Amino acid sequence: MSIDIVRFLQVLIQEVKEYQVPVVDLIAVQTRDPFKVLVATILSARTKDEVTAQAAERLFDRAPTVQALAELDEKTLQKLIYPVGFYKNKARYLAALPGKLTGDFDSRVPAVMEDLLSLPGVGRKTANLVLAQAFAIPAICVDTHVHRIMNIWGYVETENPLQTEMALRGKLPEEYWIPVNSLLVAFGQGTCRPVAPHCDRCVLADSCPQIGVTPRKLKKKSAAGEILRLVSWNVNGLRAVLKKGFLESVKEMAPDVLGLQEIKAMPEQLPESLLSLDGYHSYFHSAQRKGYSGVAVYSRKIPEQVIVGIDDPRFDSEGRVLTLEFSTFYFVNCYFPNSKNDLSRLGLKHEFNVALQNFADQLARKKSVVICGDYNVAHKEIDLANPKQNQKNAGFTPEERAWMDSFIGAGWIDSFREKNSDADQYSWWSYRSRARDKNIGWRIDYHCVDPASRKRIVDADIYQHIYGSDHCPVVLDFLT
Repeated sequence: MSIDIVRFLQVLIQEVKEYQVPVVDLIAVQTRDPFKVLVATILSARTKDEVTAQAAERLFDRAPTVQALAELDEKTLQKLIYPVGFYKNKARYLAALPGKLTGDFDSRVPAVMEDLLSLPGVGRKTANLVLAQAFAIPAICVDTHVHRIMNIWGYVETENPLQTEMALRGKLPEEYWIPVNSLLVAFGQGTCRPVAPHCDRCVLADSCPQIGVTPRKLKKKSAAGEILRLVSWNVNGLRAVLKKGFLESVKEMAPDVLGLQEIKAMPEQLPESLLSLDGYHSYFHSAQRKGYSGVAVYSRKIPEQVIVGIDDPRFDSEGRVLTLEFSTFYFVNCYFPNSKNDLSRLGLKHEFNVALQNFADQLARKKSVVICGDYNVAHKEIDLANPKQNQKNAGFTPEERAWMDSFIGAGWIDSFREKNSDADQYSWWSYRSRARDKNIGWRIDYHCVDPASRKRIVDADIYQHIYGSDHCPVVLDFLT
């Protein structure tokens, strides 16, 4: 199927006018300073735009010129640009940049591809973007969005961004060379997302070939009752994830009830935007120890009752369980203990598991129960990338898996496995060795449902495209 590329791009020119402008384009519009465009482009690699924008603003307040940048050491640069992706590497590149520019280019950013590629931290994508945005020189900047979408459209059949750039140079009308990156980055961030793209609202849906695409799952409708979208997410610090696009992620997911674990904060430490999340009622159960554990729930509806803890001081002092009762079900949000690397809390974790199950069993005698949260255990070998190497490690010990066996054996239903038997479906990745990029992960986050409520499980999913934590959100669409 061939597409009319000019028509596609003309449609997107109108479509993305209301989208958020990619940060490098915004900086280029605000200032034609090649130095700032170059630095912002280096910062933007593998980083959300809002994080890049904040880091660039902090950096340019201190170093608006090559000369000023030369006065900052690498440690200072790390603090200024954190938490952009790979901030330590980028700080090293930025520390070396003034010497290279001063020594080879008279303190000016060069306007030649080969010269730009000689600068620290600059590859073809960065160089093309600088040429296009800073110097208005026809250049095709191909990032992952451009590469991905051009292949989804079937306009090119390539295996990597370099091949895509070369293919586009041979067939894309030159008038679109400069704007194509801005158009497809905005479109790729807003609609044609890398995972679960929003094909249901795409302006090109009727004519897009959708090659290799799996559209997002919309919440279904049922004549039998209301379907609620329940989301669970270990945020690894609620204040930290706020700086990494949390509010935007919540808006995208549109949960009816959102359970968060490991919030690591007390309510009085949170900003108003988290205390009163727009459209939601908020409930917190924090650990007594500051900066540790804690759970929170945001709900569109006011619950009939909120139950704090499970009446066991050992666990309630750590802020591990918060339950909301609604008319037809209980929503139990849990942060299960980690048995620790030396397994010193393995016994305590088992005691928590038993106490939590007893608590949930009592609730299930009255109405449906959903137990969501970070269970801190991968149940089966399919639930982690390297089962053989982790047989005796925390989260995959025989003891922890045996409890999950008994829990499921008692009739509790792992909602995700009820709907999905695929491998490589993980919800947590170590921060080490680019584990998430390689999808070397574990599935340790669950929505489990009481034995009598199997028919209420409509759908379940893992939102691996949502970043901000070492965990990603897990989703249950539940018939109430």
